[in-house]
Parts: sequence; C-alpha cells; structure tokens
Amino acid sequence: MRAVYALEYLTLIRSMTGFGDASADNNEIQFVAEIRSVNNRYYKSSIRLPEVLSALEGELDTLVRKHFTRGSITLIISYKDTGIAAGYEINDAMLKRYIGHLESVKKMTADPKELRLDFGSLLMLPGVIQPPDQSELVTRAKETILNLADTVCEKCQAMRITEGKGLVTDLAKHRHTITEKLKVIEERAPQVVDEYHDRLRARVDELMAKARLQLDETDLIREVALFAEKCDVAEEVQRLNAHLDQLDQILHHNDGEPAGRTLDFLSQEMLREANTIASKSNDVTISRTIVEIKGAIDRIKEQVQNIE
Repeated sequence: MRAVYALEYLTLIRSMTGFGDASADNNEIQFVAEIRSVNNRYYKSSIRLPEVLSALEGELDTLVRKHFTRGSITLIISYKDTGIAAGYEINDAMLKRYIGHLESVKKMTADPKELRLDFGSLLMLPGVIQPPDQSELVTRAKETILNLADTVCEKCQAMRITEGKGLVTDLAKHRHTITEKLKVIEERAPQVVDEYHDRLRARVDELMAKARLQLDETDLIREVALFAEKCDVAEEVQRLNAHLDQLDQILHHNDGEPAGRTLDFLSQEMLREANTIASKSNDVTISRTIVEIKGAIDRIKEQVQNIE
C-alpha cells in the first residue's frame, strides 16, 4: 500500500485538508491515533500525547514532516490499558501510617468505641492510592506507536489526494472558461479598431462638409494608429494564454513538488494581465468578457489556497 501512495504523491495535486485515524493493540494496551490537516500558508505541526509518551514527540514530529510539507497538521495519540498491570496500587506503608495515627487519636478519646475506621475514606487520603508504573511503556510500545502514526499519515494523504483530484477538475473548468473568453477578445479586438476608424471617418467627413475644409488622410491614419496602439491587448492576451498553459502543465504533469504557492503566484499574474486588458478596453463586449475572466481567475485564486 505504501508503494502505491508513494507513486500517487509524485503524480497528483494534493489538497491541504485531510483526516485519518487508526488503532492498534500491544499487550492488552490499545493505542488510538488521529490526524487532521487544514489549510496553512506554511507547515505547522502539533503533536498531542499522554505525558507518559512525551518522549516520542520528537520522533513523531519527524515522521509527520516526511509526509507533509504544507498545512496545519495535528496528530493526537491516546491509549487504554486493559491489563492487570494498569490497576492502581495501594501504598501499604502509607496506609499503615495513617492507621497508626488514627489509633493514637482513638486512645485519646473518652469512648474509643465511638471512633470507627472507614477504609473507604482511608483510600482517598493522599498517597494511599498510586497510579501504575508506566515508565517502560515507551520502550515496549514505541514501534507500535510509530507504525500507527505512519498509517494515519498515509490515510490522511490519501484523503488529500482524493480532494486534490476534485480541485484539479474545478481548476481545469475555470481554465477552460478563461481560454474561451480570451478567444472572444482576440476576435473582437481588431474589429474595435476598424469600427473606430469608420466612426472617426464619418465624424470627420461630417464636420469637414459643414466647414468646407479638407483633412489630410495622413492625419486620419495617424489618429487611428494612436488609438490602435492605446487599446492593443494582444501582448496581454498572449501572456495570459501562456499563464493558462503553465497552469495546465502544473495540474496535469506535476513533478511531485508542492504546487500551491506556485499556483497562488500564477493566479496573481493572471489577474494582473486581466486588469491591464480591462484598463485598455474601450469596447462594451471586451469589458463584459473581461469581467467574466476576472471572475474565473478569482475562483482559481480561492481554490489554490487549498492546494499543498
């Protein structure tokens, strides 16, 4: 199973949200492990153990780091000892000492028969009942605990991989939307210049007719050229298409490295190009289309926050 997980780690986008749990028995002691993973810009781990197992915290943290590179990871391990050795012990010496003091008090009373010893109350006195000695628990159960932690980490990663597949599908859908909308802009952009030329020609002809003046054709061409340069978005469209190609490459041909931060930066660059197109736009159709593109980019930015 671990070999399969390792292969998937190298080929799939992973979410930062996951969960895994498992249990294992060791000589009448049942260990339970649970791990949770949520979004975080960086890697952050929290290992929660019973005090008697605190010596394993360092090794468990190292193990978790081998599985995860980003996200807030919380590993919780608990145990339940059902064996005879788990029973609390009575400190005979301490109990005898308390009884000895009470016998002395009994002799000092007017009627010693009125003073009765309540053994239930005696057991509640400090030091009479002592917890079992668990000092060797770490040594006896270390391998079991580490294997259990490894298992829940793999389960959590499997869930993160499954959610990652859903994220890839959603991101690919938004990428397709942007690609189709860019085609609309590419087709519309040359028409904007032609329409401006025609409107300008008609307006100039109208004004010249009234004033009975002549306009140098060169001046008209220069004016149209300036407008065309001002509203030219070909470079921005090309860069945005290049970003979309890079997005597709990361989503479907990932080299195994965490892609979340790269995708976050990439989405910011995509939004930058879209904003530039919007600022240059002097056409209703392009303006409406770029609004839809920016909406899709915003959804991409939101989703990549979930990717490791």
